[in-house]
Amino acid sequence: MTLLNVKDYLQKRDVRFKDIFHPVSFSAQETAARAHVKGREFAKTVLIFVDNKMVMTVLPASHFIDFDKLKTTLKAVKVGLASESEFKSRFPGCEVGAMPPFGNLFNMEVYMSESLLVNRDVTFNAGSHTEAITISIGEFVRIINPKILDFTRKHKV
Repeated sequence: MTLLNVKDYLQKRDVRFKDIFHPVSFSAQETAARAHVKGREFAKTVLIFVDNKMVMTVLPASHFIDFDKLKTTLKAVKVGLASESEFKSRFPGCEVGAMPPFGNLFNMEVYMSESLLVNRDVTFNAGSHTEAITISIGEFVRIINPKILDFTRKHKV
């Protein structure tokens, strides 16, 4: 899914959005800073396995996944990160590491951190390391329909 596809997807659902162009960045915190967005408002996409099934998690750039908490919440036997080689072919048209948090478009379950709900808006990569999109958190939840869970902890500064 390219940025054009993301925009098209949002337009077809009458979602108002804002494009943000920024210098190349590869980490979520760096992207948030370069896009002039707070880390808690930037949604990073992390691919994980839950009992051998790949799922997408969406959490603030300022947070990290508490795998023990997630494992307990999901009553899973095994939870862990997916490697780049395991997921890169699932996101055609996207730069690796810049996948939009639209797991529903890639036939993947989406688990969203409830900590994103405190924001009015959310910004995320749109398939590129130089472009991001901002939409309201309400619209994000509406179009993604994620399972909202408490599975993250804030990075200590």
